[in-house]
Amino acid sequence: MLRFVALGDSLTEGVGDQVDARWRGWAALLARSLAPEGRTVEFTNLACSGALTADLSERQLPAALARRPQLAAVLVGGNDTLRTGFDIRRTTMELDATLGELSGAGAVLLTACLPDPGMLLRLPSPLARPLARRMRAVNTVVHALTARHRAIHLHIADLPWCARRGLLSVDRLHPSAEGHHLIARRFHALLTTAGHPLGPPPAAEPAEAPPGLGADLWWMATQGTRWVAARSTDLLPGLLALAAAEGAARLRGSSGRHDDQMARATARALAELG
Repeated sequence: MLRFVALGDSLTEGVGDQVDARWRGWAALLARSLAPEGRTVEFTNLACSGALTADLSERQLPAALARRPQLAAVLVGGNDTLRTGFDIRRTTMELDATLGELSGAGAVLLTACLPDPGMLLRLPSPLARPLARRMRAVNTVVHALTARHRAIHLHIADLPWCARRGLLSVDRLHPSAEGHHLIARRFHALLTTAGHPLGPPPAAEPAEAPPGLGADLWWMATQGTRWVAARSTDLLPGLLALAAAEGAARLRGSSGRHDDQMARATARALAELG
């Protein structure tokens, strides 16, 4: 039996891929394709919408270790960038602790770099640039920790989210069912290339018909707006302040200074790991 656990936030929870009133998601799709004939998979999805890197190390990691996983997916960091108190050093330390514990327990790790939320939402530049800066920092950390812990890495950020609108759900932040299938297939291909014996890959497209416009709008009105509102109360004041600072810096011709500061902070955080 192959024991597979998934840690993370709403992306791994499966938001955007709803089947029978429940989220399914890329990790569940991948789990079905992990075992060759004659072998079974025990899959546990510990991911939770809104999770930060600290939530993984404090809450999800102990439950994951208790299941003695042989394969562990750790996809997180997007919500960290959507918080007023974003701290790349803390994000780095928390993520390194989670990956280190899992790899130390013998699990093969799956990681991914994530797309910029400002790009997905097509925010105006003064709002988008601070978010892009943060996402670059997180992805830089993820790339470094992937090498440090010898994880199998998927460049989710490089998938054609904007070129193929059908890959995104109605909220434009989470993959659609088709997008989740794409992520599952890409991870399956990477595991196959790495020499892991697997079953047939996930289907290229979901068997279920995509939700209609009415269903999408109903979900956005009843659930999606709560998701946005919960983050707006925390993020919006800080983001507006960042946007104001960004605008002032551009007027002074020093907009690159904030990029340099974040890059240095990221480098310092990684250097602390040794």
